[in-house]
Amino acid sequence: MEENKNNVEENENQLSNEYQKKILVVDDEKRIVDILIYNLQKEGYQTLEANDGEEAINIALQQKPDLILLDIMLPKVDGLTVCKRLRHTLNVPILILSAKDEEIDKILGLELGADDYITKPFSVRELMARVKANLRKAEITNQLPENADNAKKLTNVISIGDLVIDLDKFEVKVRGEVIDLTLREFEVLRYLAKQPGQVVTREILLEKVWGYEYYGDIRTVDVTVRRIREKIEKDTSAPKILITKRGVGYYLANN
Repeated sequence: MEENKNNVEENENQLSNEYQKKILVVDDEKRIVDILIYNLQKEGYQTLEANDGEEAINIALQQKPDLILLDIMLPKVDGLTVCKRLRHTLNVPILILSAKDEEIDKILGLELGADDYITKPFSVRELMARVKANLRKAEITNQLPENADNAKKLTNVISIGDLVIDLDKFEVKVRGEVIDLTLREFEVLRYLAKQPGQVVTREILLEKVWGYEYYGDIRTVDVTVRRIREKIEKDTSAPKILITKRGVGYYLANN
């Protein structure tokens, strides 16, 4: 009986571990890595560790983590290059960690496909909140319909002018061409498409798309919108789809 009980507990633990989110921590500072891994494991996450950019790429491609915490200043391959390479292969949240607080570094990181950016020294509580928010958003977005073959289920598509958003396939087409968007870019378009013609402030986009209080860092929205425009607009200097309401926010042209 005791042996059977142990087997059941072991199976339950294995089942529990199977559904744990896996997070890759990439940093060459052992102290930072230890702090992050300790707190992540305390929250119930599985953790992976890499101490240079080359190792980070290899582990990420092999282990396919659910989220990556990525330092910029790394040996062998810098974090921005790692972000760029992984974004072409993995569609998982990438959170940039860096001691650099300069605007250009933040913008560059976001333009290369990072979903979030936090500077050192950081509050562990704030970082954990951002990890949870990004994982939650990714999970919601990646949940494909379980009964896609149900004849009663209608295709969930939003069409606005040249823009077509298939919410079931997580696919965006512009003038009939499929556009390669990151998770965050898709989320921004999806949110705006639910209310075409209605101006949405940067603060609301941060709250609804990023999923948490962003401490007033609205530049993140501007950078993401710019990346989207580069992919969907014929002329980014005179956008016809994703429009700016100066001093307020953004909206999708309803025509």
